[in-house]
Amino acid sequence: MKMLLLLIALLSAALPASAAPPTCYSRVLSLSKEITESFKKLQTSKTVQDSCVETLPRLYLDIHNYCVLAKLRDFVAYPGCDRVVEVNELKEKARSLYTILISYCRRDLVFLTDDCNALEIPISPPIEHSITES
Repeated sequence: MKMLLLLIALLSAALPASAAPPTCYSRVLSLSKEITESFKKLQTSKTVQDSCVETLPRLYLDIHNYCVLAKLRDFVAYPGCDRVVEVNELKEKARSLYTILISYCRRDLVFLTDDCNALEIPISPPIEHSITES
């Protein structure tokens, strides 16, 4: 019995105290950012020299926009590029995000907008101008 208590004490001491499981929101947010970054890298990659990559639909994701569901569906269903491994991996991540959004997190998420055009042309962060005195 003492050995069991000692083992439990050692295991609990080894685990970080802040090891809380991710929430639906945090998981969806991190996966959407990962997908968006992977898409950007794929578009600018010098190693993937395939013309089909240029024809892929844009993949800027905002999980607060209801249109993200249609955007994910369209991307996963996009024909072509099956021969490009990176595209298949990206489609699998998009499929996972879609599944999480419509099933696991369906009741936990609140969509703040349904502006589909906002997902086509992402708003770039404002450029800070420095004011210099003459």
